Amino acid sequence: MPLHNIPRLKHTDSDNFFLLAGPCAIESEDMALRIAERVVQITDHLKIPFIFKGSFKKANRSRIDSFTGIGNEKALKILRKVSETFDIPTVTDIHEVSDAAMAAEYVDVLQIPAFLVRQTDLVVAAAQTGKVVNLKKGQFMSPEAMQHAVQKVKDSGSDKAWITDRGTMFGYQDMIVDFRGIPTMREFAPTVLDVTHSLQQPNQTSGVTGGRPDMIETIARAGIVNHVDGLFIETHFDPANAKSDGANMLDLQYLEGLMTRLVAIRKTITSF
Repeated sequence: MPLHNIPRLKHTDSDNFFLLAGPCAIESEDMALRIAERVVQITDHLKIPFIFKGSFKKANRSRIDSFTGIGNEKALKILRKVSETFDIPTVTDIHEVSDAAMAAEYVDVLQIPAFLVRQTDLVVAAAQTGKVVNLKKGQFMSPEAMQHAVQKVKDSGSDKAWITDRGTMFGYQDMIVDFRGIPTMREFAPTVLDVTHSLQQPNQTSGVTGGRPDMIETIARAGIVNHVDGLFIETHFDPANAKSDGANMLDLQYLEGLMTRLVAIRKTITSF
């Protein structure tokens, strides 16, 4: 069971996929609580296990003037406030070895960014906190190669690893999801599909990543049909003015309809 190590996680007996959702980055306490409240309403109604996602720091930016955060401690305290307010678990990504122990004081799942998933010291530091480690598949890596990232977690004394597919580079400025990789990676660990990052269009000449949010439902449906354990979706009530990754986030107003349809697809698939 991929969820038995997550405190405060609800609806684990519903046989639904689990959901990691929230804004790309923590912009303020008000925005985090507003988004979390709405996603909690939706997931409680549909009985979807929900983990609130928010980056306390954005280290991988195209330009030096891009938004990187509101301050590490301030953002981490907001994540804790979300968890305590709604009694839900939280996840954030880490970028340096020193981030692991610091973030583990505030959140329930530590996420290793795709560009850093081969960084042994970072993966080991995350595993040694005792938290669940969500390993995002490198855009440059095969699904088969992710077994070695999972093994690093195991060799560090932990069995709490997930894999998240966030697409593979397709040329210079596009991503593609190879759904053949899902059953492969599920052999190594519970597997999540990062729907919104899979639709990024990176390396734009402007230095601001583009995206295809119109394809979110297409990718999410395909993930459910192919038995992903969980979905990762970044969402915001005003994507056009979000400070990070607005081009590929889901507008929060569409989340309930999308989740309702995905739950129905999941029920159909599990009946086979």
